[in-house]
Amino acid sequence: MDTIDSSLRDPAVEEFDTRTLLREAARQSRQRKYEDFLIVDCDAHHYETEHYREIAAFIEDPVIRHRATGGFNAGKKTGNRPTIFAGQPGNQDMAGRITRYGTRPNEKVPPSPHRDLTLTLRWMDAMGTDMVCLFPTPMLQLGLHPEVAIEVAWARAYNRWLVETILAEEPRIKSMLYLPFNDPEATYQMVKDFGDKPGVIGFMVTSARYKPVYDNAYIKTYALLEELGLPLSFHAGYSWTDQAISVSNRFIAAHALGFTFFNIIHLTNWIVNGLPERFPKLKVMWIESGLAWIPFLMQRLDNEYMMRSSECPSLKKKPSDYMRDMYFTTQPMEMVNNRKALELTFEMMNAETQLVYASDYPHWDMDLPSTIYDLPFLKEQAKRNILGANACRLFNITEPTWSKQKLALREQKAAQAAK
Repeated sequence: MDTIDSSLRDPAVEEFDTRTLLREAARQSRQRKYEDFLIVDCDAHHYETEHYREIAAFIEDPVIRHRATGGFNAGKKTGNRPTIFAGQPGNQDMAGRITRYGTRPNEKVPPSPHRDLTLTLRWMDAMGTDMVCLFPTPMLQLGLHPEVAIEVAWARAYNRWLVETILAEEPRIKSMLYLPFNDPEATYQMVKDFGDKPGVIGFMVTSARYKPVYDNAYIKTYALLEELGLPLSFHAGYSWTDQAISVSNRFIAAHALGFTFFNIIHLTNWIVNGLPERFPKLKVMWIESGLAWIPFLMQRLDNEYMMRSSECPSLKKKPSDYMRDMYFTTQPMEMVNNRKALELTFEMMNAETQLVYASDYPHWDMDLPSTIYDLPFLKEQAKRNILGANACRLFNITEPTWSKQKLALREQKAAQAAK
């Protein structure tokens, strides 16, 4: 969506501007008349890297705060990666072909509101998105940090910054807050401290990590989430240094396998250890691992269960039935092969009620709402459910916040119909 015909550019908008880069997405939105569709994006991102200085100021531990800020360049007001973070092998920037990555710092915004608010609303309006669940980006690898104290300190600082600076200022922007899962007690405390904050619609575990979800140390956190009526999500990621994935010698392999591998592990452990039966009202969602692995795992687990059900004595139905009670995000939706396979996947997972739209913007493998809207095998109500209604049910949103553009278009249509 970054490469567009020069004739489509608005001379009033600079080249390094979200509204220019997403001009085709905006035209798509108008053509499909999204003003009648509530669109909730359940997985989109901002780059917290641009606000490390702001976030670091929220770190409570003075020693870790000093370590985090010690690597900042004195002459810069923003950016600079803190020296407390470890690097991650792999390159997702497509060697500069995704121009919004390198040019993002050049985009001009007014002095207020906060820069992230302006940029987020710009891409939301271009795509026709009404509400978004916003996640960080480099923090998706934070669960692999060798110092658990760093994960805990940065997670609390980021969550406080996000809640107070972003979520409190804009009702269209929500978030499932990051959980420092490597520390069970800190994880529980995070839910206690932030579960009732405005804009917090759940909590997220980054999947690239090695803590078992069935550990008894997490049980009180699951119970608290269930009591609060807040869903728990597992956001996929990759780790090229994982012993299995490291056998791959190309990033395409590490990316293709890594983003499903960790969610497959955690979901399998979640089911076979009977957590759906222990917490029947806790809603669980699996994010950014695509859909193609779901039929595979359903069939694989059911087949094993029918032969070794004694190892899962707490289960009262087949593993696939528990999976059909879970929620999954659409992106990245595998659409390049047999369309019948995608249709069967939708059928097997009860997509009409359990699938929620996600763009993953601004990442290179993002999906626009048209990936759902244009599917010929979906009826209109199914499209409405996946694009927005399912998310409202998942997050207990009873009064959705529509974009100003859609409200204006609807009022205009109503006025014309009244004449």
